[in-house]
Amino acid sequence: MSQEDDLDLRSLSDEELVEQMHDDLYDGLKDEIVEGVEILLERGWTPYRILTDALVEGMRIVGVDFRDGILFVPEVLMSANAMKAGMGLLRPLLAETGAPKVGKMVIGTVKGDIHDIGKNLVSMMMEGAGFEVIDIGINNPVENYLAAIEEHKPDIVGMSALLTTTMPYMKVVIDTMIEKGIRDDYIVMVGGAPLNEEFSQAVGADAYGRDAAVTVELAKELIARKHNQLVARAG
Repeated sequence: MSQEDDLDLRSLSDEELVEQMHDDLYDGLKDEIVEGVEILLERGWTPYRILTDALVEGMRIVGVDFRDGILFVPEVLMSANAMKAGMGLLRPLLAETGAPKVGKMVIGTVKGDIHDIGKNLVSMMMEGAGFEVIDIGINNPVENYLAAIEEHKPDIVGMSALLTTTMPYMKVVIDTMIEKGIRDDYIVMVGGAPLNEEFSQAVGADAYGRDAAVTVELAKELIARKHNQLVARAG
């Protein structure tokens, strides 16, 4: 990176720099995002403020254009990678300051299915929105989901499938959760190209994420609703 570029970002006011970071995230510029995060940290911004104002807001804009068909998967993956690079700097600092987490999600592609682009996109966008995400990968039998639930105690269990033949396995996981008496403790979200709202309801999921942007919004909504119910019960 040339000296001129360095001077460029540093010469911006906080407000201009945050705007510029939104643009850089949109364009998937990793180095610029890392530099922007460093500059804001030097200027005394809290890690949480950088996360929400610069990164999450930038990814929200990316999410809207992805939903509206202006951006496509390869571009969003570049944005998400730039976001990840910025998060690399912030994550240890956020852990130290005990910044609020929106919630925790375990996500994986179901047994028999090795597709992961959609799942990776959801993981990155969820991280971008302030969730802690545990990605258990592809081809997961029900045991893997149960082990991850046991270990991480997430708020949300996410399942992805891209094949019509593997879709029914989602029901196997949900039915097993019912048998074990833990189904109601978790929000279950399903997603993947061949799925739809009807299927989601038929297998007993709480929500169907049509795409990564919608999934993030739904997840926030469901977490808020669950939180309100717990508060109401406690009250």
